[in-house]
Amino acid sequence: MNILVCISQVPDTTTKIQVSGDGQTIDKTGVKFILNPYDEFAIEEGLKLREQFGGTVTALTVGTETSKEILRTALAMGVDKACITKTDAQLDSYNVAENIAGFAKSISPDLIIFGRQSIDFDSSSMAPMVAEMLNMPSISVVSSWKIEGTGIQAERDIEGGKEILSTSLPCVISAQKGLNDPRYPKLPDIMKAKSKPIEEIAPCHGNNLVALSSMALPSSKRVGMIVGDSDADITSIVTALHEQAKVI
Repeated sequence: MNILVCISQVPDTTTKIQVSGDGQTIDKTGVKFILNPYDEFAIEEGLKLREQFGGTVTALTVGTETSKEILRTALAMGVDKACITKTDAQLDSYNVAENIAGFAKSISPDLIIFGRQSIDFDSSSMAPMVAEMLNMPSISVVSSWKIEGTGIQAERDIEGGKEILSTSLPCVISAQKGLNDPRYPKLPDIMKAKSKPIEEIAPCHGNNLVALSSMALPSSKRVGMIVGDSDADITSIVTALHEQAKVI
């Protein structure tokens, strides 16, 4: 089975983010970047399928030179090949999807796996966009599934229940937390990954469909109140909720 896993580099959730002076990008000073956590489930699923059916797993990212670090992580986890569409340009989601779809056409994968979303933009749009560009069926937010021949039956969480969908290969899926338990790379594999080749792919720079006009941190204007438990304190809280917050 020819499996393509698409991954992205994101700021660590523990990193304090500041907006750059241009008002359109984050200040990368002191920011730690990591493999998008949901993409770990995508990599693990690709490796499990390879172990079950044979074949190869290729990891792909679209990003800058620093994005090679997450490909090293993927190689340490066990993928067979790592590729990067390297560009310093600011690409919107549609442009990134175009680059992924272009690469996918060159290797004709049986299966393309994404994490359900990146934790920076949270758009959850990449998998369905790539599927549409490649004219492939797509199932997003998969929490469990099975493959029999070329047939796929997948389960995903929906509000208040589960949804079961069927399709066939080739297809695109996005992995939900709980689909598997990602493996931790062993030290020897981490060391070996540092010297493994990473193929660079020339980007195709189309026109962005979305322009970022500005970026700002949330305003923190809320003022807390600390009161006791006397009748007068309770009355003051109820009055504030009614007259100031207007929630009751």
